[in-house]
Amino acid sequence: MRDFPLPIALTARLSPVVVLAAAGWALSSGPLAAAPATEHKEAARTGTESATAPSSAPTPAKSFSAAPSPCTSLAKATITSLVPGTKTAGKEIRSTDETVRRTCSWNALKGYDYRWLDVSYELMESDDAAQKSYTSRVADKSGGGNVPGLGDAGYSVVNLTTDDKQQTREGVVMARVSNALVVITYNGSDFESKKAPSTDVINKGAIKAAKEAVAALRSGGKSDG
Repeated sequence: MRDFPLPIALTARLSPVVVLAAAGWALSSGPLAAAPATEHKEAARTGTESATAPSSAPTPAKSFSAAPSPCTSLAKATITSLVPGTKTAGKEIRSTDETVRRTCSWNALKGYDYRWLDVSYELMESDDAAQKSYTSRVADKSGGGNVPGLGDAGYSVVNLTTDDKQQTREGVVMARVSNALVVITYNGSDFESKKAPSTDVINKGAIKAAKEAVAALRSGGKSDG
């Protein structure tokens, strides 16, 4: 769980023109002869400093500067319905930088029925950076479809895998909200029948969690600036 122009410096050269007085006595008078040269030198120095001062490029505004707690992003009723038998508090996965990425995980085996759910928030430097990351991830997980009304853009995909005759069905839902990405991973298996939950069950569950996680981001992750 886990992209900037440099300011342009302009340089100009100024060539001051010194005008000398024609009167003979003015040429020998220090104060009167030196004043124009001093003024021109000062103007040249000031103009050069102004021309060579670097211009400051505006920093893109970020809608979200910190991720909310992922373990409190879902309603307790949602957690218990998606992961029966789990502790609703969840377990936050350690991150090298919690201002950039935070993830919470729930999992439980109830009887022979196993469920796993992850909620992850990732913050980018700008909306454009988040859009590029979102587009790249959607391309990597082809075969799914858009989720209307989920953030600024939403996508869902469900895949079935089989390992030693045991099926596991996993759904991934991604949403972009301004400069943030919300990623939901939800999967399940039945160790008695060796079958997996239906695509509909996994997909709807993952989308439900994604909608609540996006709502939590918007209500608790907005920066004051």
